[in-house]
Amino acid sequence: MLRKSMRIAVLVLIAGSASSPSRAETKTIARCGEGFLEEVNGYRVLHVKGTPYQMGYQQGALLKDDIRENVRFLFEEKGKEMKVELAGLKLLDPKKVIAGIAARQKKLIPERFFEEMRGVADGAGMDVQDIVTANFIPELFHCSGFAISGSATKDGTLYHGRILDYGCDWRLQDHAVLTIAEPEGRIPFVNVTYAGFVGSVTGMNALKVSIGEMGGKGLGHWDGVPMAFLMRMVLEEANTLDQAIAVFRDHPRTCEYYFVIADGKTGQGVGMEASWNAFHVVKMGEGNEKLPAAVKDAVLLSAGDRYKELVRRVQAGHGTFDAESARHLMDRPVAMKSNLHSVLFETTTGRMWVANATKEGQPAAEQPYHAFDFPGLLKHRADPSTPALPAPPSSAPPQASPRRAAQAGTPAAAVR
Repeated sequence: MLRKSMRIAVLVLIAGSASSPSRAETKTIARCGEGFLEEVNGYRVLHVKGTPYQMGYQQGALLKDDIRENVRFLFEEKGKEMKVELAGLKLLDPKKVIAGIAARQKKLIPERFFEEMRGVADGAGMDVQDIVTANFIPELFHCSGFAISGSATKDGTLYHGRILDYGCDWRLQDHAVLTIAEPEGRIPFVNVTYAGFVGSVTGMNALKVSIGEMGGKGLGHWDGVPMAFLMRMVLEEANTLDQAIAVFRDHPRTCEYYFVIADGKTGQGVGMEASWNAFHVVKMGEGNEKLPAAVKDAVLLSAGDRYKELVRRVQAGHGTFDAESARHLMDRPVAMKSNLHSVLFETTTGRMWVANATKEGQPAAEQPYHAFDFPGLLKHRADPSTPALPAPPSSAPPQASPRRAAQAGTPAAAVR
């Protein structure tokens, strides 16, 4: 069953002081229109800017080889090993299952995301259906998370930490990229992601709102907006914590998901259940039936022994956390062996630290962190001497809508 290969996501909100990210060494790799790919201290950072189609095209062109290999491995190699069980039936072709889910959800998803996926496909020279299907993969995965702030930390600075356990055997870490997005008419944001994806599972926007997710059960409840697109909507639409919460409250949702959202302007954060049939918000210092350990200025989301260990760590260090000790909250065994990436946001300032699993599958929690300054990254400009790839057209070429491409797979009725 798929759940045996599922992952956990841990999110942290803590307040305390942190050291500044070291002075960055940058190198522009390639340019495409207003987008460019650079390396910052050896970590790939993708800058995309403009309309949804333009941003997608920039990603597709600048990460073409990574996107092609990522999608190829997911469907041609890993997909052959994967068995999805729905309604008691084992389905041996996950690509068809995911295509069916996409077809079922297409009417609920903003058109701009389909335009961006079409841009990715055009820029990478791929079939748009393959990109659309790949972008719905996160709907099959589920995770966990936590948040702490206020008196729980050293000096009141807000941190939001996130452990993503999607499974290192999917090789997503081979295609890791930090995306700095400046969508036309919307809020700029940073997305900790992988080549070919336009949704988000870990991110922060320029108005100091950060978000991460964790998952539960509920597979098969697909009549809603996919989790990764709801999170993307938060990043580019939410000015405040309340507005971020409203994105989930006001849209139909899928499966069983939990989120940690932080607002660096107020130092507040919440845990939230936003499932297909339930919506609950847990404030810092509160507990409930599923989260019995209420800790002052903290909201802690995880499961089983990982939850107990997370609570123990936060209680033991309450009032002392800074950026370094906050990162250690995400050490194993709170992080699982399948730990794909770990992220600490200092949401108040926009600074952040990212660690990824190795190519050999060693968990991110055991790897060094890369330090970034999001406001500084927004100011980066490409080296004009770097060769430029053909720019995306000012508007998407007239052709079949990628929204209709979502209908090309298994009929929605086949996925219950």
